[in-house]
Amino acid sequence: MKKVDVITARGLRRTYGRGDDAFEAVRGVDLEISEGEVFALLGTNGAGKTSTLDMLEGLVAPTEGEVEVFGLDPLRHRDQVRPAMGIMLQSGGLPAELTVAETLEMWRGTCTNPTTAGHVLEQVDLTDRAGVRVGALSGGERRRVDLACALLGQPRLLFLDEPTTGLDPESRRGTWQLLADLKAAGVTMVLTTHYLDEAEALADRIAIMHKGVIARSGTLRDIVADHPARIAFDHPGLPLPRFSTAQLDVGARVTLSTKELQDDLFALLAWAREAHVSLTGLEARAASLESVFLDIAESTDPALIGAR
Repeated sequence: MKKVDVITARGLRRTYGRGDDAFEAVRGVDLEISEGEVFALLGTNGAGKTSTLDMLEGLVAPTEGEVEVFGLDPLRHRDQVRPAMGIMLQSGGLPAELTVAETLEMWRGTCTNPTTAGHVLEQVDLTDRAGVRVGALSGGERRRVDLACALLGQPRLLFLDEPTTGLDPESRRGTWQLLADLKAAGVTMVLTTHYLDEAEALADRIAIMHKGVIARSGTLRDIVADHPARIAFDHPGLPLPRFSTAQLDVGARVTLSTKELQDDLFALLAWAREAHVSLTGLEARAASLESVFLDIAESTDPALIGAR
C-alpha cells in the first residue's frame, strides 16, 4: 500500500529584501515526504535549510510556490495543522529560571493533546533532572529538554533541527534509539544535522541543499551511486600505471578517482607487485555521503548545483 504524503512542496522560493538588496535563499525546491518517513535535509551554512524549514513548518509564507502539510496550507490552516506537529528548534530559548518540570508543564499548557511531563522526561532520560533549573543544565541536557517539549503534544510530524548538538556519545545514541522508536510508531520526521553519520543512521531519504536548491536527493545508495570512489597512496617515485577510466591527481600524495574501485585497486596492486613497489599510506574508500556532500559544498558548477 502506497504511503500518504505528509508534506508536499512545489516550486518553493523564499526571497529576503527587495530590489538590488534582494537575496533569494530558496530557489525552487520540490519535496515529497511520506507518512512514517525520516527525511534528512542537509547542507552547508547558508544553503537555505532554515528558510525551507520555516516554510514547511508554517512559520513564513513562500515568496513563490506552495506547500501542504497533511493536505493543508500550514500557515493559513495553522489551527488544524499545528496540533499534530512538534518542532525542535536549533535553539530553544527556554526560561533559565524555571526547573525542567516547570518548563514542561508550562509548555504542556500550549498543547492540544499533551502527554504527561513525566512521560517525556523518561523518553529523553531526564527524570532525575526534573527539579533542576534549566539555566543550570549542560548544553546537551538543554537539547534534551528542547526535544521533550517537541514530544509533549504527541506529534504525528516532528521537525528536528540539529537534535543532538552538544550531546555526549551515550546520550546521542540514546536519542537515536528514541527517534527509531518514534519512527516505528509511525511518526514522520524531518531532520537537519551537521553530523553526516546521524543522517546515514536515521534517514530513509536524504536531500543535500546548496545555494538554495536541492543538489542531490534520494536514498543513501541513490546519492552515492554515481559518485567516484578514491584510492590514495604516497608517490612511489616511479612512473605510474595508466587506468582506462580512472582519473589520477598526481602529487606527493596520489589520488585515484574511480567508479570501478575493485578492478582499479586490483590493477594498482598488481602493478606494484610487478614493479616491486611498496605503496605506503595506501587507502581505498568507497563513495560516501561525506564525499558527495563535500564535493557539492565545494562546487561552483551550475550543472552540479541544482541536479536532482
